[in-house]
Amino acid sequence: MRPLIQKLTYDNQGSFVARTYRTPHFEVGWHQHIELELILFTEGSGLGFVGNHVSGFETDDIYFIGSNLPHTFQKSYPELISSAVVVQFRDDFWGSSFIELPEMQAVRELFTLALQGLKLNTSARGSLAPLIKKLELAEGFERILLLGQCLQLMALQKNYSCLSTSQVQTHNPKSRERIDRVFQFTVDNFKESISLEEVAAIACLSVPAFCNYFKKSTQKTYIDFLNETRISYACHLLLETHKPIPAIAYECGYNTAANFHKQFLKVKMNTPLQYRKLFVPEMMEGGTNIGIVDVNE
Repeated sequence: MRPLIQKLTYDNQGSFVARTYRTPHFEVGWHQHIELELILFTEGSGLGFVGNHVSGFETDDIYFIGSNLPHTFQKSYPELISSAVVVQFRDDFWGSSFIELPEMQAVRELFTLALQGLKLNTSARGSLAPLIKKLELAEGFERILLLGQCLQLMALQKNYSCLSTSQVQTHNPKSRERIDRVFQFTVDNFKESISLEEVAAIACLSVPAFCNYFKKSTQKTYIDFLNETRISYACHLLLETHKPIPAIAYECGYNTAANFHKQFLKVKMNTPLQYRKLFVPEMMEGGTNIGIVDVNE
């Protein structure tokens, strides 16, 4: 299944979209669109899939996603209420020649970097988030000015992390469709047991051919991508729940706590218990760590 090609509609009052999407309108599957997208999460948490990158998102996180970069944001659990202010615009919405002005060089460079997907660092949120919220309610020429301010801040401060690997290879529609099927399958099924034989069949390839194809296309092995997906979800469970670590291991698709421990250490450079102690030390106080066991620790 290819990602949904989303075609946005514009009313007569605006040349770009700036509005809040809240559950159930927040939920959108693996998709892409020609518009660039600036996203401020105002409620909820979960996993963000941007190109070949996967990591957790939380309330107040800000992403900037370039044109035609496939992405989806999946809630931590189905009942969770999630919302985001979403700003979507074409790079030429202000006219085809405006972006070519000398004064727009930094913004052009920002748009190029956004093709990988950008996640704003924590220190950048304080100045950018109020502008995004104000932009949703603005009218007339103020909308253009506010969007320009948002782009100016991101372009000049460079206070962000690049997400998806820039070397992703999808030279033709058939290859694009194949990698999209694999990504969507992973998004939908990472909590379950997944074999290489199963995912290779999704791609209509033999296991050796699939492993070579995925590594060549994404610069990482499929097993690494699957582990990154599972560990990102595990981080959310470690921080937001009191579940014992063995229970989290099984919920994330691992058959043994030992393998979960090994993969977590590989991805996060900490054990699950160390990660929980580091970010939620109060969870370890007063006996709330009863039943939490970290393998080999």
